[in-house]
Amino acid sequence: MPFKTLLSLIFLLAFNADLLAQQDRVPGEISWGPDITEPSRSGITKVVEVAPEAYYVLRERRPSAIARGEVFIEQYDNQQRLKRSVELPLKYKRKWREFEDLVKIGGEFYFFTSFNNEAQKTNYLFYQKLNSRLQPERSLKKIAEIPAANRARTGAFNLLLSQDSSKVLLYSQLDSKRKEPERFAIRVFDNQMQELWSKNIRLPYSEQQFAVEDYRIDENGNVYLLCIQFLDGSAQAVRRGLANYQYVILAYTNNGENKQEYRIAVKDKFITDMTFRIGNEGDLICAGFFSDRGTTSIKGTCFFRVDPETEEAFNISLQEFDLDFRTAFMRAGQQRRAERAEESGNTNQQAELDRFALNDLILRSDGGAVIVAEQYFVYQRTYRMWDGTLQFDEFYNYNDIIVVNIRPDGSMEWSVRIPKRQETVNDGGYYSSYAMAVVRDRLYFIFNDNSRNYTSDNDNFLYNFNGRNSIITLAEIRKGGELEMYPLFNNRDAGVITRPKICKQTGSRKMIVYGERGRSYRLGELQFQ
Repeated sequence: MPFKTLLSLIFLLAFNADLLAQQDRVPGEISWGPDITEPSRSGITKVVEVAPEAYYVLRERRPSAIARGEVFIEQYDNQQRLKRSVELPLKYKRKWREFEDLVKIGGEFYFFTSFNNEAQKTNYLFYQKLNSRLQPERSLKKIAEIPAANRARTGAFNLLLSQDSSKVLLYSQLDSKRKEPERFAIRVFDNQMQELWSKNIRLPYSEQQFAVEDYRIDENGNVYLLCIQFLDGSAQAVRRGLANYQYVILAYTNNGENKQEYRIAVKDKFITDMTFRIGNEGDLICAGFFSDRGTTSIKGTCFFRVDPETEEAFNISLQEFDLDFRTAFMRAGQQRRAERAEESGNTNQQAELDRFALNDLILRSDGGAVIVAEQYFVYQRTYRMWDGTLQFDEFYNYNDIIVVNIRPDGSMEWSVRIPKRQETVNDGGYYSSYAMAVVRDRLYFIFNDNSRNYTSDNDNFLYNFNGRNSIITLAEIRKGGELEMYPLFNNRDAGVITRPKICKQTGSRKMIVYGERGRSYRLGELQFQ
């Protein structure tokens, strides 16, 4: 046997033995469905619906030089076996439409498509219901239309359901020319897609001065938009990390008749990232991060509520991460400099966490919240090839996850940093990031990891996931903030590489796990203890 092969075999046996020993304590177990061959140029892009005996996913086929893109709905049983795949046709009366979304609303599947009528300079949105055999009804129902200046500038349609799924928000970004006022349209429907109210909105800011970041709808059909206003009239300075913007919440209530505007500002601090949810009492629960330095780093959390009736913010709280949390993975020299800056009160040199994006805000039943963020950034390297041409490579980085538990009064109960390193090249981070599940009073995260992080004796070094030596790690955060990490399974043994961005919690203790390799894919059910 060749020496390299022997070394590989020894490593594999050692790793599997270590993995099996640790798996005895893993608070989750996965059962895989069969290997399935997928259609060429296609992939699963979304878990649409989970029912007691089946679940439904969306498959999309990429267009090619000789063929248009295609859309399918697929039904699987609870053993992860494919039972039915139905193409949802995009051609209607010799016209091709664009796929927009596939959503379960009021117990029925709705297939949304759009058509850009270039002669009329109008983009139309339609839906078709699917019958029990997942076939779309013959007729199209038009529910919206927006101006489209040309083929490249058609505007956009975005759908969102309220928390109780009783209301549907259709948010449409309307095309506007440079330095013209920002425009968008809001339409609100019930869960039978009957329109309740609509409103076209024209703001006194240009597209370069104002941007809509997020939007929410409550069970009464009230709509809230989280926006950014650039104070110097341009978004360009954000790229240089300058604090030149402010968060604004726009509220449209009483069937759109009333409008309120809440400006979010905290004295002497700059809010770098923020999101919000609608609380059980109708107030807006806002949370995010602040910085002393600029827009690309964070020093702590901000948390507050907005009362839509009084338009007042209350329970405003700013909480710094402690120094150990901010310097946990720094080198010794960096830690010493951070300690000196802390002792001297030099805020410009004090340690902050760099490039964390706020991904989720989970509301606690007692009025508190949990913030989840991930370090994410992209950088480019340029190489000169042998023939003198330039080669550009994009490096996608999805690294540590931070989880912060906030009490109802805004104070920080605990914060946890989950170590993770994922750097891949020219793939858009296809197998990177994580999936999350909330199970009773615990949080679970799964992500692709490097197996050497469980076999190396060097606790201070984190091996990078780049597609090789690939395993799935399960991170468990308990009620008190205690973190445990387990190797869940080896991707090689599963015959696929897991795609965490597609995985989804499907029950109180269940998650659907999706993985693929080449033309093969598998679905698995992860059962948490």
